[in-house]
Amino acid sequence: MVHPGPEALARAAAGEAAAVLRQTVADRGEANAMFATGNSQLAFVEALVDLDDVPWDRVVVFHMDEYVGIGPAHPASFRRWIRDRIELPTRPAAAHYLDGLAPDPEAECARYGALLRARPLDLCCLGIGENGHLAFNDPPADFDDPLDVKIVTLDDACRRQQVGEGHFPTVDAVPARALTVTVPALLRAPRVLAVVPDARKAVAVARALLGTVHPSCPASALRRHPGVTVHLDPASAAGLGWEIHAPA
Repeated sequence: MVHPGPEALARAAAGEAAAVLRQTVADRGEANAMFATGNSQLAFVEALVDLDDVPWDRVVVFHMDEYVGIGPAHPASFRRWIRDRIELPTRPAAAHYLDGLAPDPEAECARYGALLRARPLDLCCLGIGENGHLAFNDPPADFDDPLDVKIVTLDDACRRQQVGEGHFPTVDAVPARALTVTVPALLRAPRVLAVVPDARKAVAVARALLGTVHPSCPASALRRHPGVTVHLDPASAAGLGWEIHAPA
């Protein structure tokens, strides 16, 4: 879906996320939701938090990745991003985080994977990286990964994106490794919202939605999921030739 601009995109995606959370809570009494972080998600999350009809007291929040060796006090911490922008403003039922400072990263992956299996996701709100990544699953991604959470080595394009977004001063300052939820675990949620504004994402979006479904573009796996909505603005959709959606 292509919206007239980034503000309209954020409002529409927030409205859809809120509707999923409300319906899930109405049906089951609680909802489990995972959120991406980063600059591309700012307006969407702000719009979602500003809505007054989201039953946050029945929502359990998860995040999807964290750098190895970085804790919640670091400005680039994804745990800090979720804490400051979702947990503190909304006070959800619970918020679960990957610990980048865990002394045994493999054990931390196992712990978080077990948590995700115990509380299956109802909603996953993610972005698409400049290299087509989902979470920190850089190409080539494993679409049939047997793990739910794993340690990955970040590729150069991914690390350069973190510098370009202002999270680190240089590529060398970006941690080489991260903990990430895998592609199958992300897409296990019955509803997935891809929130993808910005011209920086146009090439990756075109590859994901028009190219071959292939591990060389991790985001192409979205096309294998029947419950995905991709929210774009004219800049991120520039390579698609899609019509702009004007809300009624």
